[in-house]
Amino acid sequence: MAAKKTITVEQYASANRRPEIQTQTLKGLGLNKLHRRRVLEDTPDVRGMINKIPHLVRVVDEKGKA
Repeated sequence: MAAKKTITVEQYASANRRPEIQTQTLKGLGLNKLHRRRVLEDTPDVRGMINKIPHLVRVVDEKGKA
């Protein structure tokens, strides 16, 4: 069985005074406090969520086999 590609995402900005949809996107990624990190499966859905809030999160690490 092949190893799945993963991506580590960190929240580095607050969702205060942001539209509700951005707060819900953070929650969907498993983030809701500053400097919290999550290791997620690297899928187009996750990438799309990250691309919706690039001002709040950063990609820390990408691992996996191509």
